[in-house]
Amino acid sequence: MNRRAFLAASAAVSASAACSVSANTQEDPPNTGKMKLRYAPGLGSFKAHAGKDPIDNIKFMADQGITAIFDNWLVRRSPAEQEAIAKELQKHDMMLGPFILVANQQTKAFTLNDKDAMDAAIKDIKIGIETAKRTGGKWGLIVPGGYDKKLHIEYQTANVIDNLRRCAEILEPAGLVGVLEPLNIYVNHPDVFLQRMPQSYMICRAVNSPCMKIVNDLYHQQITEGNLIHNIDMSWNEIGAFHLGDTPGRREPGTGEINYKNIFKHIHDRGFKGVLCMEHGVSKGGIEGEKALLAAYRQCDDF
Repeated sequence: MNRRAFLAASAAVSASAACSVSANTQEDPPNTGKMKLRYAPGLGSFKAHAGKDPIDNIKFMADQGITAIFDNWLVRRSPAEQEAIAKELQKHDMMLGPFILVANQQTKAFTLNDKDAMDAAIKDIKIGIETAKRTGGKWGLIVPGGYDKKLHIEYQTANVIDNLRRCAEILEPAGLVGVLEPLNIYVNHPDVFLQRMPQSYMICRAVNSPCMKIVNDLYHQQITEGNLIHNIDMSWNEIGAFHLGDTPGRREPGTGEINYKNIFKHIHDRGFKGVLCMEHGVSKGGIEGEKALLAAYRQCDDF
């Protein structure tokens, strides 16, 4: 073989090998062991790798060392699909994060003590309890609705506490924990009642039930008040779960201003065993975006 033919053949082999490695990397990101905390991506987070089927998504996430998932609208899935999801999670020893029980941010059922609206909220909670029975879910999300500018905040707070006590009376026998989510009013949710961690902590203490806790959404709280680790420590006994997203932009950790590696280490060192719902968008779509997402989780978990 002459020199020119040899170099051409070598280049072809190298290109073929490079394409093969690239394709394998895209289809099968390396599994480097279970992550330290139970990060819980949404069930649709890895469609480019696993397709749309929730069971295939669970299998893919388990292969990547992820030990939890969340699905906000789990109650809207059929009972058969809920049971299939629960069965697959059990196979992989994965946990299910909070799903939505009551999250109408416009309703003032909780703040104004509107009986008809509260009856509707209780009906939703009862549906959520049946969902939890089928799926093994431990937490259900509650947003106490909108703030009324015509009524003093203290009266509204008293109404919220009374109504959440009513919810807790229904949740306790079922063993389902309601988690209250404070939201930011500056970017996403104007006029919402529950906004801050100290406010949420006070309400949980007043409700005084093991089945009423807080989901600390660090994206919202960075916008509203910052001081994230301090508020985690001050509210620790009332935190049931976390929601996560960086800011600005509400994308994966590492794309904004929050030092998630320090926060995750702090939570881990305090012995947190619950779920951290990765409730965020992504900076890039497709296979490459999903690979970047996994890399971001790994980087933040490297402490």
